[in-house]
Amino acid sequence: MAQALAGQGASRGTVLGRARVRLPHALQIAEQRIAPEQAPAELQRLQHAIAVVRGEMHALRARLHGALAQEVGEFLDLHALLLDDPELLQGLDQLVRDRHYSADYALRVQRDRLASVFEAMDDPYFQSRVEDIDQVIGRIHAALHRRDCELRGFAGEILVAESVAPAEMAQLQAQGVIGIVTTGGSPLGHTAILARSLHMPLVVDCEHALETINDGDALIVDGGSGRVVVEPGPADLRAHRAREREHLRETRALARLRREPTRTRDGVDIRLFANAESQADVAEAHALGAAGVGLYRTEFLFLQRSALPDEDEQFRAYRDVVMGMSGQPVTIRTLDVGADKTDRTGLSLRDEPNPALGLRGIRLSLARRALFRTQLRALLRASAYGRIRLLLPMVSCAEEIAQARAEIAAMAAALRAEGHELAENIPVGVMIEVPAAALALPAFIRDVDFLSVGTNDLVQYLLAVDRNHEGLGRLYTPLHPAVIRVLRDVIRLAQRHGRPIALCGEMAAAPDYAPLLLALGLTDFSLHPGTMLEVRRRIRDCDYAALQARLPALLRARDRDAIERWLANAG
Repeated sequence: MAQALAGQGASRGTVLGRARVRLPHALQIAEQRIAPEQAPAELQRLQHAIAVVRGEMHALRARLHGALAQEVGEFLDLHALLLDDPELLQGLDQLVRDRHYSADYALRVQRDRLASVFEAMDDPYFQSRVEDIDQVIGRIHAALHRRDCELRGFAGEILVAESVAPAEMAQLQAQGVIGIVTTGGSPLGHTAILARSLHMPLVVDCEHALETINDGDALIVDGGSGRVVVEPGPADLRAHRAREREHLRETRALARLRREPTRTRDGVDIRLFANAESQADVAEAHALGAAGVGLYRTEFLFLQRSALPDEDEQFRAYRDVVMGMSGQPVTIRTLDVGADKTDRTGLSLRDEPNPALGLRGIRLSLARRALFRTQLRALLRASAYGRIRLLLPMVSCAEEIAQARAEIAAMAAALRAEGHELAENIPVGVMIEVPAAALALPAFIRDVDFLSVGTNDLVQYLLAVDRNHEGLGRLYTPLHPAVIRVLRDVIRLAQRHGRPIALCGEMAAAPDYAPLLLALGLTDFSLHPGTMLEVRRRIRDCDYAALQARLPALLRARDRDAIERWLANAG
């Protein structure tokens, strides 16, 4: 008999397939002892398994390109660091050699040791890192019992699990997984963002999935509505086929919007910029008629490498992006990397107690002046090839802007003295992603040329909720009255002072949020090229004046439910 489960839609699409249930990672292994003379062979077996896992991750890392290279690469490299952690390796060695535990039981004991340390910390960020430990230990355990190095395929199946790490996503798709259902997670977490980039249907926060779904059950998963149907009946199958036909029609209709203007029903032009971090993203943005690049992330040049990129390497990368947009503006964000991201170059501090609040963004650049000056020189040189705008991340006060502008002016003067050609005017803007910046904006808005709102971090800091914390998925939402009011105030202030303002977080990429953002007065969106046509279509269905008239009702909303009701009636 069919049974329907409710979760949160995190990546749109509807699929029908067989369930593959993966129970939580914690190893349930009884105590196993070996004879003392077996210890060397058992250690060799364990070391071989670790080497196999290293090889698998290296091979997967080499296959990644573009946006995946950064999003997935960070997690793969974090797992690679865990594999080389002396605390893990020495602990396993001691358990096998001295206590004569089997390799399997040693893995369980060492996993529990490390997990207890992280779980005892007050910081939710470190508590959430237990999942990374489980992922690494689980991979080693699987390698211990594998007859060959190839992972078994899941072609045509839907993975049902407690959680799925971002590092797994590309590998699961390559194996043939067609959809994912998790009992935890958030539609705005890293896994969901990556699922949308891969066009992988995903339902998160499906609370009873592991209790209800069995291996081999037929499932219909709707990543838009969050509905999961177990063992669907004839009516469910007919509805699924109808949704598939509708999806095909939508895809064809979207393709016709590639060169259509982004204009509301009442004739208001909206500009859609692209978020990018690779030449492939830039090429796609150009093909889709993007108004420019609203956020170019420079971190990909610095991550997953052991040496810093020099000025010429950076210059060539920035120049190519600018030329790729054929005269359209390109907004390049200066380095935003901290201890919460894997960094082998020694840029960030390894043992920061709270990386999300640590040395990152403009703070890192101002603390590492030589690094900052090299990047600025490369960016300024690239300005001779097109319209560059410089974007400063994680700004919290006017002093940071003043110091950054002084460095920009000094580097520009030095380059001109050396005979380099630079643009006469290079706009400098700031990210509004720290609550302090949003509140202090009246004091420094005259010091910047444009603004870009990063809702991913702004929501996280405003609500004090880690967006990647599996247990807090429902609490992390941009549909909170405080978030809406902060956005309204920032957008209104920017418009009053004649400063262009774009929104470049995941909120801009969600078609369903477009009416809300238009009601707040936003006219510049910056989003991943993969969602641009859907957002364009939604905006073309909107009446800007009518939404503006409904803004007072939106601002009166007292909770998330009320804001969702407003959106449901937005038309």
